Amino acid sequence: MSFQAYIDNIKKKTGKTSDDFKKLAEGKGLLKPGVKAMEVVNWLKKDFGLGHGHAMAIYAVFKGIKQSKEE
Repeated sequence: MSFQAYIDNIKKKTGKTSDDFKKLAEGKGLLKPGVKAMEVVNWLKKDFGLGHGHAMAIYAVFKGIKQSKEE
């Protein structure tokens, strides 16, 4: 599955874009320095029902990690 497919599936499931998640995470203090990836992932799993891979895709967006279109 491509990275974009992960993002598209998240939007279909939750109705939220990665920008929506970023705003919510900022409001919860989850984008501050020192916050671990698993804190963000666990929040996305618990509050939005995302699986681990989808939650990590959102975390990658938060961190600005570039993903290959070949994935």
